[in-house]
Amino acid sequence: MKILHTADWHLGKKLDSFSRLEEQILVMNEIVEIADQEQVNLVLIAGDLFDNFNPSVEAVELFYKTLKKLSNNGKRPVIAISGNHDSPSLIDAPDPLARECGIILIGYPNAKIQEFELNDFKISKSVEGMIELKLNSFDFPIRIIHTPYANEIRLKQYFGENKEDALNEVLATNWKNIADEYCDENGVNLLMAHLYMNQKGAEILEEPEGEKPIKIGNADMIFSEAIPPQIQYTALGHLHGFKNIGSEENPVVYSSSPLCYSFSEAGQNKYVSLIEAEPNQTISYHKIELKNGKPLIRKTFDNINVAVEWLNENQNALVELTLESDSFLKADERKLIYQSHDGIIHLIPKLKNQEIETVEYKFADQTKDMKELFADYFKSKNGNQEPNDEIKDLFNEILNT
Repeated sequence: MKILHTADWHLGKKLDSFSRLEEQILVMNEIVEIADQEQVNLVLIAGDLFDNFNPSVEAVELFYKTLKKLSNNGKRPVIAISGNHDSPSLIDAPDPLARECGIILIGYPNAKIQEFELNDFKISKSVEGMIELKLNSFDFPIRIIHTPYANEIRLKQYFGENKEDALNEVLATNWKNIADEYCDENGVNLLMAHLYMNQKGAEILEEPEGEKPIKIGNADMIFSEAIPPQIQYTALGHLHGFKNIGSEENPVVYSSSPLCYSFSEAGQNKYVSLIEAEPNQTISYHKIELKNGKPLIRKTFDNINVAVEWLNENQNALVELTLESDSFLKADERKLIYQSHDGIIHLIPKLKNQEIETVEYKFADQTKDMKELFADYFKSKNGNQEPNDEIKDLFNEILNT
C-alpha cells in the first residue's frame, strides 16, 4: 500500500504583506500530480491546513479543490486533521459532504468519526481517536490513530485531563489503550498527529520563525517514546522541515511544509513523504522534493550598487535584505533598491562599526533649541551617529506643522 504524508499547508499564508496564493496553487497541483503518478492509495494531511482561524475565500476554495483532486473522485481516501492554526469547527463543518467525496476531516481530538461506505473503500470501524479503513484493493485494514492539535482547554474537555497529569502521559495512555485493543499484526497501523514532538534526550527541535508556538497542558512537548510499539509510521505536522525523529524501523516523521513560510526556513528544500506499508512489516518511506515556490533568501551587502546588481539577477526570490553603511539610507537609495526588485519583504539598514557603549544618562541641556536637542537625542540612540539631512528635514517639517 502506498500512502502520501503531507502537512502544514498554511493556505492563505502571507509573508509580511506578500501573498503566497499563486505559489500555493502551483504546489498544491504538484502534490496532486505526485499522488497520481505514484498511484497513491491513501493521503494523510497532518494539520495546519490554513494559516488562521478565518481563512480567505480563495484559501478555502483552494483547499476544497485540492482535496477533491487528491481523492480522485472518491476512489482514494484523504484524511485531514486540524492544527494549531486551524479552527476545528471550520474543519469539521463540511465533513458530511466531504465524506461523499472520500474525504475525512477531523477537527477535534478524540473524535469518533461516523462510519460510511463508498464504492472503493469504507470505514470498517470507528472509535474515539481511531478509524479503521478497508480498501477494496487490499485484503488487510488500515488503522489510523488520529490526534488533531489539542490545547489545554480541549484536552480537559476531550481527554478528562487532571491538572497534575502531563500531556505526554495523557496521550501515551490514550494511544496505548487504542493500540492494544485495535492495532494487531493483521493490519497497517499508523498514528497521525499535529503536535510539537521531540525524542527524549535529543536536541530540542526549533519551531519555525513566525509559527505559533505550541505549549500544551502542563508539558512543554510530547516525546516520541509515548508512541505505542504497534505503530509502524507516525505522520506529524507542525515543524516545517523534513525530519524523522523516530527510528528507521518506526519512523516518526515531520513531512515539512510545502513552501518556505519564514526566513528562518531560507534555503530549505520542501518535501512530501511517500510510504509503502504492509501488515507486520517494517515500512519503507522516502521523501519527494517539491519544486514549486519561490526561494526565500537572506542577504547582506555593504554596497548599494552590488546589492542592486544581485537583486536584478535574482528576480524570482523573496528577499530579506540587510544593508550595512556608514550613514542612514537616503530616500533615493531606498527607491533605487525597491525599484530593482518587487520581492523585497524586509529591508534592514545597519550602521557599520556601531559600537555598544555604556549608557550614560544625563539631563538635556535646556538652553539648546529643539533642533539641537533632537540631534543630541538621535546621537544618543544611534551610536553617536549624526542624523542625515533627510531626517533633519523631516523633523523640521514636524516642528512646523
